[in-house]
Amino acid sequence: MPWIILIISAVFEAVWATALGASDGFTQPLPTAVFVVFLVLSMVGLERAARAIPIATSYAVWVGLGGALTVAWAIASGAQEFSWWTVLFVTGIIAAVIGLKFVAPKPSEKRDFSSPVLPSE
Repeated sequence: MPWIILIISAVFEAVWATALGASDGFTQPLPTAVFVVFLVLSMVGLERAARAIPIATSYAVWVGLGGALTVAWAIASGAQEFSWWTVLFVTGIIAAVIGLKFVAPKPSEKRDFSSPVLPSE
């Protein structure tokens, strides 16, 4: 379930990033409202997912997938010109996200960071 929440949060990241671009410096009310709502939802989802997935992995997947989806939407909507180089590099981001899914520690392997580990003297 944490991975599903993380993926949904990455989609929300793409929504708020797109709305940010459409907000025209926060002068357009609807895109600004969409930005705020989806930013909050995205952050809450990231936080929830990071309870079970290490934050370094969660954040990398969230940013990578959200960025890739933002670029894909920009190309699909005509806001950004299509380029094979862009496709190649976004594919690399997606491949890295998939790789992180496979190497992420399982919840039982997750380290407890609630109390500091002090070096022994």
